[in-house]
Amino acid sequence: MFGLIDCNNFYVSCERIFNPSLNGKPVVVLSNNDGCVISRSEEAKSLGIKMGEPFFKLTSYIKKSGLICYSSNFPLYGDISARVMDTLRRETPGIEIYSIDEAFMDLRGVCEKDARLLGKSLVSKIRKEIGVPISIGISKTKTLAKIATKMSKKYPATMGFCFIIREEQIAKVLSGFPVEDIWGVGRAYSKMLNQSGVDTAADFLKKSDKWVRQKMGVTGLKCWRELGGTPCISLEESVPDKKQICTSRSFSYDIFDIEEILKAIATFSSYSAEKLRRQNGVCREAIVFLLTNPFREGAEHHNQSVLVTFSDYTDNTLKIASNACYAVREIFREGYGYKKCGVILSSIISKSENIPSLFTPHEELFRESALMNVLDEINEKYGKSSIVTAAAGVERIRANQNLLSKRYTTSWDDIIQVIV
Repeated sequence: MFGLIDCNNFYVSCERIFNPSLNGKPVVVLSNNDGCVISRSEEAKSLGIKMGEPFFKLTSYIKKSGLICYSSNFPLYGDISARVMDTLRRETPGIEIYSIDEAFMDLRGVCEKDARLLGKSLVSKIRKEIGVPISIGISKTKTLAKIATKMSKKYPATMGFCFIIREEQIAKVLSGFPVEDIWGVGRAYSKMLNQSGVDTAADFLKKSDKWVRQKMGVTGLKCWRELGGTPCISLEESVPDKKQICTSRSFSYDIFDIEEILKAIATFSSYSAEKLRRQNGVCREAIVFLLTNPFREGAEHHNQSVLVTFSDYTDNTLKIASNACYAVREIFREGYGYKKCGVILSSIISKSENIPSLFTPHEELFRESALMNVLDEINEKYGKSSIVTAAAGVERIRANQNLLSKRYTTSWDDIIQVIV
């Protein structure tokens, strides 16, 4: 058996932990620079507010319905997530962290009775000790556990926990479960399946394995078998290395000055290189991109990216940043106001697999590695961006966070004060 825990409306739930007056009210959390909605309370969903809704379109909801908006407080959310995951590690045989608010549980070898008791106790324990409402689904496979979790969210009578293990239970749930909501079935596949007369998970399961493989390949076949109760997707208890590393940000205002863009690209290159070294990787390519504001009416738009190829695999911040900045000069256009830019590192392999060029002196590689180690150690000890490249500058990129709550659990300045 496998289980899936999903924190309900996670970012909003984190805000409500330290501000109970938000309970029962429509609340949303916004993305970087207060750009668009990335988390909604149930009350906000009932108003018709969609994920990704731009902040400037929320004015009518704020006036008419008392909608409350918050800037994203990622230090707080990350800390609360860590507490939830620590509880899961203590209480379960093993977990796979799927995202900041989701984790799979390894329940293989656990009997049905104990699995039921565990699921119910976790819902109560995490809500009581951490303050976050969660939903849990348990079933034969990871895909079925995902569906069970959706059921626990959909039906209040489940009290946040859904256990589907019997064949008749699974068949009943799949008969009414939309095929487009199945984990691993994307928009293109769901459209194809609907055109083939497949509307529910049960309809999908009626297709032959030959048909599924022909239409959807090996990935679709795994999904089909998982729906049938055969585990095909293993639990990954360690986080796999990333094949691409992206650092990007939307700005609080349109930027027309290339020097400001260069500072941002140098900063993002540094952050990406640090993430790369953290997984002991090196990269051969980077993609640098610039985007204008898509919501600015009447303005000309310019969205462009460029591929940068390094002479050798590298994790050197200086090399990555200098090449990325050079690429910006190629695609930047005067007169355009840029709203977003970013750096994506790709063609990543493990550093242990890299064979250095014969023309690169060993001493040079040793000095580069030693320099990057010192850079990471200082930034880890004294705080992020304590040492930066000259191109990044000393001033941090300004961001709109006018609706930011306090960092209650990660900053001594924001710690809750209790008057006795």
